[in-house]
Amino acid sequence: MLGRASSRRTRRLAAALLTLTLLFTAAMMAGAVGAAPARADIVRNTEMWVLNELHMQEAWTLAPTQGRGVKVAVIDSGVDGQVSDLTGSVTQGPDFTGVHPLTPASDLEWGVHGTWMASLIVGHGHDGGGSGIIGTAPGARVLSIRVITDAKDPAYALYQKESGRRGQQQLARAINYAVSKQVGVISMSLGYQQPSRPVRAALQNAYKNNVVVVASAGNSGDQRGASGRGHAPYSYPADYPGVLAVGAVNSAGQPASFSSQNISVQVAAPGYKVPAQGRDGGYWLVSGTSPACALTAGVVALIKSKYPQLTDAQVISAITTSTSPKPDAGYNDQVGFGVVDADAALIAAGKLATAVPPSADTAAATHFGGGVAAVPALPVAPRGAMSLVLFCLLGAACLGLVALSTSRIFAERDRSWPSQSESAAESTSAAAAGRHAVPRGGQHDQAQRS
Repeated sequence: MLGRASSRRTRRLAAALLTLTLLFTAAMMAGAVGAAPARADIVRNTEMWVLNELHMQEAWTLAPTQGRGVKVAVIDSGVDGQVSDLTGSVTQGPDFTGVHPLTPASDLEWGVHGTWMASLIVGHGHDGGGSGIIGTAPGARVLSIRVITDAKDPAYALYQKESGRRGQQQLARAINYAVSKQVGVISMSLGYQQPSRPVRAALQNAYKNNVVVVASAGNSGDQRGASGRGHAPYSYPADYPGVLAVGAVNSAGQPASFSSQNISVQVAAPGYKVPAQGRDGGYWLVSGTSPACALTAGVVALIKSKYPQLTDAQVISAITTSTSPKPDAGYNDQVGFGVVDADAALIAAGKLATAVPPSADTAAATHFGGGVAAVPALPVAPRGAMSLVLFCLLGAACLGLVALSTSRIFAERDRSWPSQSESAAESTSAAAAGRHAVPRGGQHDQAQRS
């Protein structure tokens, strides 16, 4: 482990090596903020602050298979599985970008962002594993699904002309494809500014199949309060219910200035100058909520590998309840419930996995008011057959009295009503006097011209 002085020296050295910054557009607002190449001979040492922040060494002791048996779908710009730290760990899926002609995977500008993310999840290093990037779940495998393009991708201009609606439909297709391939985790270091019904339906399909979905919260932290609402814009899919949305912290454990701050954020992870292997085989320092998402997705894979019986909700609960450090109030919109602690998350997951579930034959009465036995006696005793007959006779007598009274009322009215000739004469006289004729016992109909 590096001490504080060593960490500062390492960061200064890494900063001195900064030669390139890549900015992603709105379609990739939840992607990396920037990246710069780092020398391969110091990669693992530079990465140690990330591994230490997440307590990965302790976590790998609890989960020695390091995610083996779990597939993680990386829905991104594509992943080059031939770079040294990813060899043998990547399966190529379809291209859902919808642009034609498609950029060939052999192009060095294809899959730049996606390769960075995959290395942070399943990177296994090289030269015996001691050099290069080691991901948080190096024993897991990645299924690469391409839905976005990188800024220098030859197809980028065509991709930019696509509507946001079409892009989200393609994202929904990618999610459904990943579920059909029985992945355990979906990692999406991308974001859109508007929600989408097709994407939400695809996510529901993922939940139904117990797939844990992790997404980056977005890189709009500098826009906090810009809209007058006091928080950064929301990013989708991070803001959908059931998605584990991840913000970014720096090497001091403080919220990164670019990390979107709103109540969609559930946890945070390292996201500032995080070492990752690139499409060119070199090493880059990547900043954004993208790397934070990828690192967290690897932690999910560790839990899924060790405790496959847990539901997606239980896995997310294990991560959100075991964070370290936590915010003073228990939650804030910068880091959510706190920084991911892989070791503590595995311990929490183990407790959930060994909790004794309710017995299948447990009577519902034991949970809902004591059942029938707890219902008090009726305040009035049930009536017998004789009581029913008496009430029927009483009802018939009441109906008879009503009929008799009604007949007498009509008879009295007939005796007091004028003859037809008298009524007509009265009406004629009233009309001649300029008044309305009103029969006895009658009432005016009032009308007003509209």
